Amino acid sequence: MGRLADPQVTEMAVRLAKQLGLAKVQVYADEALDLPASTGIQVLPIAALAAKADLLIVVGGDGTLLKATHAVTARPIPLVGVNLGRLGFLADITPDQVQHDIAAILKGEYSSEERLVLQGQALRDGRAEAARPALNDVVVHKSDGGRLIEFETYVDGHFVCAYRADGIVVATPTGSTAYALSGGGPIVHPAMDAIALVPICPHTLGDRPIVVAGNSVIEIRIGDTHGGRAQVTWDGQHAEMLETGERVQVRRAERRLSFIHPRGYDYYTILRTKLHWGGRANHHPDKH
Repeated sequence: MGRLADPQVTEMAVRLAKQLGLAKVQVYADEALDLPASTGIQVLPIAALAAKADLLIVVGGDGTLLKATHAVTARPIPLVGVNLGRLGFLADITPDQVQHDIAAILKGEYSSEERLVLQGQALRDGRAEAARPALNDVVVHKSDGGRLIEFETYVDGHFVCAYRADGIVVATPTGSTAYALSGGGPIVHPAMDAIALVPICPHTLGDRPIVVAGNSVIEIRIGDTHGGRAQVTWDGQHAEMLETGERVQVRRAERRLSFIHPRGYDYYTILRTKLHWGGRANHHPDKH
């Protein structure tokens, strides 16, 4: 699957389909890609594709890959990201290396990792809404105007803090380099079993981010919205409005998501490259 209405994605999908076909791999494509009929690629709705596939190659950027994770949570299958976007923290195969890296992956030459996923649900009028998954974050925030909102946070039933802020980001280690990082949160290695709580523009400067255990149950209770409204979003893919007195509960999902990387993948290299760490472009540290 890939980013919609993008000729680069269409071109890449056709190239990959030809390569996979020569390798005797059955290829399916998300019907939303609207690939030319001449390719002969079998197209399926994304839910049906996720139900049949052994591997999902996602062409686009991190946003496209996030969308893909929501499609495969019912039956987690490994994901490979081909980066046609900008940052590429998640989609790490570059267009110039894609055919080489995919060929190596088909030979079993790759590394894999599992990443923590959150599930969050709104609690209103004594009933719980359906829980939704989030690879990056569940965010409670104001939905309109310049006024802040008031809310309380609890971890495992223990009161943590009452905030007056624009909102709060509840982030996985994967999401620690996304919205949470922009809010001043810490970078958490993807292998960590942890969840970060990062307030968004808090009124009190002493309200700082906090990292809690991965098995924690986090609850956010909406207070005064000062004439505005609040909402909860999952990875920016889904949103629901919240009223005063309603709650959002977030916890670790039972299943993790599996990512496949080409051989030589190094998380710290990704950080250095994407965040422009260091200062000397040609610096090569000594190897021990």
